[in-house]
Amino acid sequence: MPLHCKALSFIIKYLFLEILNMIRIAPSILSADFLRLGAEVESISSSGGDWVHFDVMDGVFVPNISVGIPVLRSLRKGTDLFIDAHLMIVHPRFMAEAFCDAGADLVTIHLEADELPEIRRAMDAIHEKGKLAGISVKPATPAKALLDVVDQADLILVMTVEPGFGGQHFMNEMLPKIREVRRFIDEKHPGTFLEVDGGINAETAVLVRVAGADTLVAGSYFFQAQDRISAVHALRS
Repeated sequence: MPLHCKALSFIIKYLFLEILNMIRIAPSILSADFLRLGAEVESISSSGGDWVHFDVMDGVFVPNISVGIPVLRSLRKGTDLFIDAHLMIVHPRFMAEAFCDAGADLVTIHLEADELPEIRRAMDAIHEKGKLAGISVKPATPAKALLDVVDQADLILVMTVEPGFGGQHFMNEMLPKIREVRRFIDEKHPGTFLEVDGGINAETAVLVRVAGADTLVAGSYFFQAQDRISAVHALRS
């Protein structure tokens, strides 16, 4: 796949993290105080976080409804942080471009959300918008299913809880899957980011980092922390 301009800009921006062998931290606003959402997002940056993880749920693909394009558009006006939009919606091809236009820097869709040709078209559409394209899988989906799309993926997101609600407990049985995905990336598409989402805290962060993850989504752990700077440090180290 040709290197997209947005991908190049992103890689340059975060190259120092790779040089220092650091982990990207992406707090999920699903656990934020929405009455103070602007300040909550600002706290990600002031605490040393790297990305805003923006969970989108449609009540169909997952049994919950969260935020959408108007909230994303407003956040984009208020932050320079990298916005990582995770679409937990059916038929993502029909909405992916709109999330790109609203300000997401990376749009991640679920492999299970449509037939494979439609998933590949959605990822192509995201790239055509000059944004990064991610692919995510639920816990029950085997790692080998990602082989059909790893060539298009700028990021692979492994869910370590069932998507739909924050505050769930980490599924330890997902660790072999993370290691397998890490191997696929290293062998077939080096440079793809490996993100993990679900039950991430100081203890589980160690497990997923050792398994090969380089990008950690943390919702409750970050936003409920008394000291968010320390929380970010703990996730990285």
